[in-house]
Amino acid sequence: MLGAHGNIRSFPIAILATPGGGHLAEMVDKQLKGLAAENGEPSPPTFLRQSLCHRFQNGEGKGVLIDSIRGTDLYVIVDVSNHGVKYVRHGVECSMSPDEHFQDLKRLLGAVKNVAQRMTVVMPLLYESRQHKMNGRESLDCAMALQELERLNVHSIMTIDAHNSHVMNAIPMTGLENLHATYQLTKAFLKETNGNVRIDPDDLFVASPDLGGMERARYFAEHFKVHLAGFWKQRDLTRVVNGKNPILEHKFLGGSVAGKSALVVDDLLASGGSLIEVCHELKQRQVKDIFLSVTFALFSEGYEAYDEAYEQGMFTRVFGTNGTWIPPELLAREWFVPVDVTKFIAKFIRTFNQDKSVSRLLDSTEKINKLLGRTLGQREMASSQASAG
Repeated sequence: MLGAHGNIRSFPIAILATPGGGHLAEMVDKQLKGLAAENGEPSPPTFLRQSLCHRFQNGEGKGVLIDSIRGTDLYVIVDVSNHGVKYVRHGVECSMSPDEHFQDLKRLLGAVKNVAQRMTVVMPLLYESRQHKMNGRESLDCAMALQELERLNVHSIMTIDAHNSHVMNAIPMTGLENLHATYQLTKAFLKETNGNVRIDPDDLFVASPDLGGMERARYFAEHFKVHLAGFWKQRDLTRVVNGKNPILEHKFLGGSVAGKSALVVDDLLASGGSLIEVCHELKQRQVKDIFLSVTFALFSEGYEAYDEAYEQGMFTRVFGTNGTWIPPELLAREWFVPVDVTKFIAKFIRTFNQDKSVSRLLDSTEKINKLLGRTLGQREMASSQASAG
């Protein structure tokens, strides 16, 4: 099938969504229609195809397709962390867990029965990504989940800021496109600070809350051309609490930061306790303003601790993307800034559908430098494109 200009092979885009991914899919659908309009191309009234995931009273379920997806380039959108979706089991209303969202994804893939031309799973928050490596005799859940999708004939999986990209080694013959929300988070930070924080090593530094996130923080620091700092989590290796060794102390790795502002970067805010501890440590070092930038703000233990820390002046803002569901009560917080990544996802779908390279989506170096009022030389451009490829 030819694309709008007659020279690009592309099958029609179709989007299915699990119950948890419905809200995200609607926003992506709107962005896809907007991109088509920007390029002077026709688009259908909607790219969404209707489906259902029925629930029985005992909690079991089944996936049902309502609209045809035969011959389409199919994208199945799932949000495994959307705890706002609920169902009744044995007369009790239950919030859906990540396991149940992932099971709904497999149900829809099973209902498709390979009649689509290609199946791509869009999963911004990668399921079980925190369990990406084994320590002793324990399960390797992320790898097992990816292999399940591969066995269901999924062609590719799109995620954003995977906790550890090395999980793609579990499915070397299936694509795992790990996109980064760096540009979107940077844009939101610059808009929110509005010149009140100078992008200068004398006024700003970037920090990682742990050693595992140093590479992510380094990327921000190199673009901002500011210093990089980090924390080492000293843990009590003699005890296990909630599946992990408790943190005894956050040890700061860096020089003098007194009077500067801090941008603390991480991929995931779960309970958020570690980031609050980091804020305390930075305030003890006389850091002026602290901005917390995360891809996924889950707040699994609620918002009260952050409300209290904000009132105490521990931090200024928390930035988090809508790659996973943002509850209304979080959106209402003065200290929270939502960051939209739905156009980013739509661009991936459009690019992938047209069989074009996604390298420019994987690396935002050029776009971030434009935000910062800088231009790249030919050598820098070549280096950036090589690393993206």
